[in-house]
Amino acid sequence: MADLQKLGDIERLSKHVLRVLGQNPGKFTLQGTNTYVIGSQNPYFLIDTGEGLDSYIPILQSALDSARVLPDQPDVSDIILSHWHHDHIGGLPSVLKLLKQTWKDRFPDRPYTPPRLHKYPASNTQPGRHTTPHNILPNVIADIPAELYTPSPSGTIFHDLSDGQTFVDSSNDSGAPLLRVLHTPGHTVDSICLYIPQDRALYTADTVLGHGTAVFEDLATYLASLNKMLHFGSPPASPGEVDLEYVTLYPAHGAIVANGRQTISTYIQHRLEREAQVLAVLRSPVPVELHDGANAETKTTWTTWNLVRVIYKAYPENLWLPAAHGIDLHLRKLEGDGVVRNIGGDAQHTLWKVLPRTPSL
Repeated sequence: MADLQKLGDIERLSKHVLRVLGQNPGKFTLQGTNTYVIGSQNPYFLIDTGEGLDSYIPILQSALDSARVLPDQPDVSDIILSHWHHDHIGGLPSVLKLLKQTWKDRFPDRPYTPPRLHKYPASNTQPGRHTTPHNILPNVIADIPAELYTPSPSGTIFHDLSDGQTFVDSSNDSGAPLLRVLHTPGHTVDSICLYIPQDRALYTADTVLGHGTAVFEDLATYLASLNKMLHFGSPPASPGEVDLEYVTLYPAHGAIVANGRQTISTYIQHRLEREAQVLAVLRSPVPVELHDGANAETKTTWTTWNLVRVIYKAYPENLWLPAAHGIDLHLRKLEGDGVVRNIGGDAQHTLWKVLPRTPSL
């Protein structure tokens, strides 16, 4: 895996893929959000738009200028948003303005064809943080002038993505796919990955990172998506099947991952090991020093916070609060699996009880 410090603002990963750094380094974004320009010639697909920093726009413009093959064609025909998080969608208005202005600077008297915008739909009836004020996407798109994008056939701003959908490289007369969509919820309900057959690569957005581990909203769903990614494109069972094999991962944060399947397998194993650790602690007696005198139940039943105090005792205490969120997600999954039961309390003081094991037949 490459050193994060060596990632440049613009880097050509292959003849089909150009990576453009979002200029937003941070604790959770690592060196910043990776956006990708994909295709063999313009008009290209742009994957994600950064979080909206002014410093990203000249970097993107430089990347598109350097990649332009056909001077009489727009630079970008389609923009795909991998999910609703602000560091992926916040730059949409400024990117759309750039694309139109670049065209008008080159051809003041020629009509402009704006790009299509694509995203996997996220319904407000689905549970998740997309239904909270953390989701700024509605505000972002509300202020985008209609002349900056090509609406869907139904007139909406987004062309809805679907699992298994393919996009064809417009420069390829053979109709070979350029991208294939995989719906991979868990990080968010609308998270997607994109298979790039020419590179034998999988763009993983925030589901798998180039460094460290990813966060998620729903562990059971997240694990199902990781397994879907792991088994996607396994070698064809017969000569007539389509070869969808991949090797490399292109993440939204961090460096390229050369050993893609091994990394995804490691993600899965890490979560299963943590689940086993949570269960082992739940099945052990609560230490006397963790008894809460105000609640006799805690002498025999674990709280989320006490689980964190045991499992993360070797870590600095300033990490315990975010760790509690992760432990709670593990407990919610175990509850869904019928292994544990929530018996009351709130937040980190929720009480959890392991259900009796069902005898094997």
